[in-house]
Amino acid sequence: MSDAPIVAQKAPYPVEVTAGKSYFWCSCGKSSKQPFCDGSHKDTGHSPVKYTAEADKKVFFCGCKASGKSPLCDGSHSKL
Repeated sequence: MSDAPIVAQKAPYPVEVTAGKSYFWCSCGKSSKQPFCDGSHKDTGHSPVKYTAEADKKVFFCGCKASGKSPLCDGSHSKL
């Protein structure tokens, strides 16, 4: 059974990422460690999305869980 994701916030999460490091983005919206997974997706039908940083930089992880470019923000929150 798959539930619609919960909107964690209607804005992206700016995060300084480190080159070569992997991050696991929360796709269900239930994590208390937004925008990252804490295992709260159990029994939701959702799974975390792995993101591996290509460079040391700031990226914007999706907070509304509706991005077409998940795990990164594509501006979808402006239409919610």
